[in-house]
Amino acid sequence: TLSFPWVRVVGRRALFSGHGPTNPDGSVAHPLGKVGQDVTEAEGYHAARLTALAVLGSLHRELGSLDRIAAWTRIFGMVNSAPGFVRQPAVINGFTDLVIDVFGPVIGAHARSAVGLAELPFGIPVEVEGEVELHA
Repeated sequence: TLSFPWVRVVGRRALFSGHGPTNPDGSVAHPLGKVGQDVTEAEGYHAARLTALAVLGSLHRELGSLDRIAAWTRIFGMVNSAPGFVRQPAVINGFTDLVIDVFGPVIGAHARSAVGLAELPFGIPVEVEGEVELHA
């Protein structure tokens, strides 16, 4: 049991905890490691897409329907980065592109950060947390 919820609903806000890339069965998706060293930029982009799918699954379980989402407000994208790797925004585009593909440019558009970190849990290449606004 986790000591925190994957999604916390407060009023019209649903904040989601940091998610990483997972397979359909919920296991951690590979490859693992640092983008720019063990993981290519393209693999990092794909990992960010898988992370978006994991977030959508958590939001759906908590909200009952993704139709409750009025707007994606912000995401914070973290990339497990090799020294000298500076293309974190291109990696996190995998997350952003999937959200906009699913929700469209009006609801799906969000403020975001894409930063490089020295390590992420379990060696995952990408982690994303954020917030959506819910319909009244």
